[in-house]
Formats: sequence, C-alpha cells, structure tokens
Amino acid sequence: MSEKYVPTFTLNDGVEVPAVGLGTWQMQGDEVITAVRSAIDTGYRHIDTAAFYQNEADIGRAIHDAISAGDVTREELFITSKVWNDQQSDHEVQAAFRASLTNLGLDYLDCYMVHWPCPSTGRHVERFAALSTLQGLGDVRSIAVANYNGDQLREVQEKTGIVPTINQVELHPGFSQAELRETHAQLGVLTEAWSPLAQGDVNHTGLLVDIADKYGVTPAQVALRWIYQLGASSVPKSATATRQEENIEIFNFELSESEMSRILQLDDGPGSGRRYADPDVFPGDDVGGTPTTQK
Repeated sequence: MSEKYVPTFTLNDGVEVPAVGLGTWQMQGDEVITAVRSAIDTGYRHIDTAAFYQNEADIGRAIHDAISAGDVTREELFITSKVWNDQQSDHEVQAAFRASLTNLGLDYLDCYMVHWPCPSTGRHVERFAALSTLQGLGDVRSIAVANYNGDQLREVQEKTGIVPTINQVELHPGFSQAELRETHAQLGVLTEAWSPLAQGDVNHTGLLVDIADKYGVTPAQVALRWIYQLGASSVPKSATATRQEENIEIFNFELSESEMSRILQLDDGPGSGRRYADPDVFPGDDVGGTPTTQK
C-alpha cells in the first residue's frame, strides 16, 4: 500500500494539523487497532479519539506498535482526544486528561478538546480554561473545542483571552454550517468536520454522484474535497483500508466554484440539516447521559 500525501492546516497557535484524519467513534478492540495501523500505513497522521469512545487504550496500542515497527515516529503523528461531559470542574478536566494520556500510553497530546459545551451547566468557559493549564505544563500542544456555537466561542475568547484552535462540529453536504464557519474565520478558528460523509448518505446524493463521475472519483471523495476547499479539516471514520485510502486521495482534483456553490445549495434541499444531537440542547441536565444521537 502506497503512502498518500496529506496537506496540513496551520492553527492559530502555529501547530500544523493534517487536513484529513481518522475518526474512531464506535470502533473498539481489534477493529480499531487494525484500523489505526492500516491508516498509518496509508499515510494518515491525525488520529481522533475521545474518552467517551472507550478506545483510547486500543488506539494507544496501535500507535505503540506502529512506532516500534518503524512505520512512523511520534513526532509525525497528531493525536486528538476529548474530555467528556461529566467532567466539569478544573480538577475533573485535568484528571480526565491524565487518564486519557495514560490510556493512550503517550507523554503528550497534540490536541485536547472539550467534547460538548453542555450549556445547561454554564461551564463551557471554565472547562476550556482548564485546558490552558495543561498546555502551560507542556502536556498538550494545542487546545480546542467541539460543538461550540459562535456565541460560546466569543465568550471563551473574551473571558480567557485565548481562542480555541479548532472547533470540531457536524458538517457535511446538506449541513454546511455557513454562519458558524464565518465566525470561525473571523476568530481564526479552524473548522473540523465530524460525520463529513453524513452517515454514508453522500454516496446516494445525485449531485455528488454526477460530480464524482466527471472526475472519476467517488461521491465520498467529492464531499471530502468540498470540505477541504471550504478551508476545513475532516475526520471521516473508516475501518476498511480501501476506504481509508479513498478518503485521503482527494488532493489530485479540484472542484470548480460552480460545483462548490451547488453543493452548498444542498443545505436547502430534501434531507438537509443536522443529523445528530443539537449542541445548544444536548445533553440537558444529565451531563453523563449517552443518547444514541450524539457523537
């Protein structure tokens, strides 16, 4: 298997993150170990996980094995994890980070995120501020958030003086997050797309199929290329080596302005909109809750 080239985005703190990473939600055990090893062999350098995924130890094993085999160095990798919702205080956030670091078997993380803002608690600023302490200790290179809205990002900036480097949010054709992406551009926050393939529905979207036929690629590759040309990174999940390779082989063609615009217009089409939990509501008062509609 040939290693693929993946460009990077430079974050507002100067750290570089690969434009496409491997999402690992709902992968555990041998499946995720094999997936991470094959992804690294293919050329992935960004591996995205979270405490909630309960796969950090398995991913850590795969990373250790890949480094031991000489397939990659630690410095070449970009490892992201996230603190879960039931860890709210400064002490709890830092303890959660230590647990993730231990589970992964690493000395530091490249990025640590607040997984959800949990608006019912009103502690979205406090939880992010706890990450800055970890960064000050040199334990994490870059600190970020996921699922924050524009007002929450601005509040974080105003109260901490720090702008999160990344906001990882649901984004895919049919849900382009145009207003939030504009806020990100104003603040200098990188948009990172989770569920970029809309649970596989992009493969059955007529417009994407037509564009894919034109370029001799797949609809999924069109979707990921569209996200990249929006100036966003993405973390598509795949446990299959061939799909992993497909998902990062998107840098040898370019969508036209017209095609980019037409895909944006899917926001107004049938089946458009958010597919997972609304971060302005989730998780409500039960911050430890784990409904099936969240990521």
